[in-house]
Amino acid sequence: MSVFRVEGFGAWVPGPRCVRPATGRGVLDGARLAVKDLVDVAGSVTGGGNPDRAASGEPAAHDAPAVARLRAAGAAVIGKTMTDELAFSLEGENAHYGTPRNPRAPSRLPGGSSSGSAVAVAANLADIAIGTDTGGSVRVPASFCGVYAMRPTHGRVPLEGVLPFAPSYDTVGWFARDAALLAEAGHVLLGTAPSVDRKPLRLRIAMDAVTLANADCAAALQAVAVRLGISDSVHVFAEPWQEWLEAYSLLQCLEIQETLGPWIRDKRPRFGLNIAPRFEGALELAPARGEAWRQWRARVATRLHAELGPDDAWLVPAAPSVALPLAAIGDERGAFYRNALALGALAGHAGLPQVVMPLVEVNGLPLGVAFIAGPGNDERLLAMARECERQKEKWK
Repeated sequence: MSVFRVEGFGAWVPGPRCVRPATGRGVLDGARLAVKDLVDVAGSVTGGGNPDRAASGEPAAHDAPAVARLRAAGAAVIGKTMTDELAFSLEGENAHYGTPRNPRAPSRLPGGSSSGSAVAVAANLADIAIGTDTGGSVRVPASFCGVYAMRPTHGRVPLEGVLPFAPSYDTVGWFARDAALLAEAGHVLLGTAPSVDRKPLRLRIAMDAVTLANADCAAALQAVAVRLGISDSVHVFAEPWQEWLEAYSLLQCLEIQETLGPWIRDKRPRFGLNIAPRFEGALELAPARGEAWRQWRARVATRLHAELGPDDAWLVPAAPSVALPLAAIGDERGAFYRNALALGALAGHAGLPQVVMPLVEVNGLPLGVAFIAGPGNDERLLAMARECERQKEKWK
């Protein structure tokens, strides 16, 4: 079983805290900003959750654009946050530094790989936190820890200054405890102004995606849909969902060969027992296997863009279950990982924006309600999250 890091809920990277003042004034004046240790902060080494990566790295010369934008709007960096090693996990554990403590469920995992960022926000140690999301690394910890989060349309937030993992899937995401601050940070990161005139999205529920959640969670998501007045349903998987998982797993690993493979082969870093086989498997894959799956990805992305259209948002699970117990092993973890990656691949393959909202609990534990929308509809999803938060207040 992984060891908890108790101080600061284990959210922070070990060692001296990375603290940087705001560089300007704006809508985020006074906000405390936490930054995942895959994202550059000037003068700090980006260690990626791995001690050998940290030891071999040089301090960043500049803030990543995402950090620079938030600091210019008034946010101050108060620390770098823990991550699963080089982002290759969804559980939130780190064999070298320990497991951040889930503030909403101390006996359960926080979710990863942006574990420390979600924990920092959930524990009120930070107001906003930056994470990264490739296959669910913002969406899963947001769901497990009960906070708001956003994965943007691919390419809308610059990836410069971010340790690359699988670049055609990588995004910079962010967390907040309420929808208003999520939106304010979002407009800063996206470079757009808030607007009260944005046309509301038409909400539907993707029933086949919901069935990838366990029975209690699926029932809770359907109940939320009723409360939100959603009467229309769609099916998102025209192809078997297993194909979405296989395509994502293989294409991600082939990109890892290019981004991290040379460093791994050269430095032979220490990896945790659960992470080492994942990198070994990724580096052993034959590159020729990728072409057919890249063509498959292009086809499903085109279809999904067309079916979503410019004005729809579809309810999908942010994660297939509530936070896993710390002691979860074997089949329980395997089933979670498979279903979570398949769900995460919906936005991933098609480069879609996805918002996560803590609108419901299952057996006393938070469960994220997520919506995906067409490319570029990030601001409308953020506005929708604020409306959903207002509706939630009426349910009490």
